[in-house]
Amino acid sequence: MLMAIALPASSSSIVPDASQTNSPAKTEDPRAQQLLQRLEDIKSMNKLELTRLEKKNLRKEVKGIKKEMKDNTRGVYLSVGAIIIIILLLILIL
Repeated sequence: MLMAIALPASSSSIVPDASQTNSPAKTEDPRAQQLLQRLEDIKSMNKLELTRLEKKNLRKEVKGIKKEMKDNTRGVYLSVGAIIIIILLLILIL
């Protein structure tokens, strides 16, 4: 039954650090830094002065940036069921 519940969890962030919860990810990739900077610029914009079309284009840009950052992330994702099986196997072996 637990195998049916497969929540993606990054193996490096099983126990999130308090400093990582509200801050943007720190990466070494210059393209990722550039994308994060653009997201911060968009976030800090005064959107009340923009037209409807400009706001729509900004939303599309933000979605595209987030999609590109998601595609560029590297890591091993484990489901909850897989983590439980690994723990059980380790218990049986040791």
